Amino acid sequence: MEVAKLPTTIGVRDSKNPESGHIPLDRTAFTGLLARVKAGDLDL
Repeated sequence: MEVAKLPTTIGVRDSKNPESGHIPLDRTAFTGLLARVKAGDLDL
C-alpha cells in the first residue's frame, strides 16, 4: 500500500499494482480507514 498527500485529497494505491490507479480519500475517510486498520477490522 502506498499513500500520498495530494493537493485536495489523500491518494491510496496498491504498491504491487500501481498501474491500477489510486483511490482518492478526504481526510475524514483516510482517518477512518487508519482506525479500522489499527483495530484489525480489515484483517483477513
